[in-house]
Amino acid sequence: MLLRILDRFEEILISFLMALAVVLIFIAVVHRFSIGFAADLVGYARANDLPGLQDWARSIFKSINAIKLTWAQEACIYLFVWMAKFGAAYGVRIGIHVGVDILAERLEGAARKTITVIAMSGGILFTFIIAWIGTDFVWHVYKGGQTSPDLELKMWIIYLAVPLGSALMCFRFVQALWLFLTTGEIAHHDLGSVEGIEEEAEAASEGKS
Repeated sequence: MLLRILDRFEEILISFLMALAVVLIFIAVVHRFSIGFAADLVGYARANDLPGLQDWARSIFKSINAIKLTWAQEACIYLFVWMAKFGAAYGVRIGIHVGVDILAERLEGAARKTITVIAMSGGILFTFIIAWIGTDFVWHVYKGGQTSPDLELKMWIIYLAVPLGSALMCFRFVQALWLFLTTGEIAHHDLGSVEGIEEEAEAASEGKS
């Protein structure tokens, strides 16, 4: 039950962060182009002696320029950092991480099992170390009281993505290792579930023939 809740929370968090970042980027781009368009319209009205249009364009320019979105870029960077850290853990869970498994694929029996266990254990150790170091780093940032330049958020909250995401990734590696030791299975993403992938594979094979 708890694992199901964690899985759902992970998916919802990643989707929310991605959607929020896309919306912010879209708004910021529209805002930037709107300012440019209003400025060009003012110049056009002035050049063609259209005082009514010039006044209206100036009013639009001032209204748009009054909306300050200098913080949007910084916010998007932080959102993508959090999304990347938790997305990495999600990738371990469903088996979409890129892995160099050419050696394991050529081995059989005990040798293959040993190599796989070593590889997964390496993932557990690495992510545990990152989570440990990240926690220590966040603690020092918290004690330092640093804030972000535009949003003026506490930087320890931003950097919290590192230990939390790494800890979750470590847990996912432990899950994957336990699954392998108990069932012999390794989580792999089903490429067949991606629309169009089978058609592309068939087209490529026909092209070679």
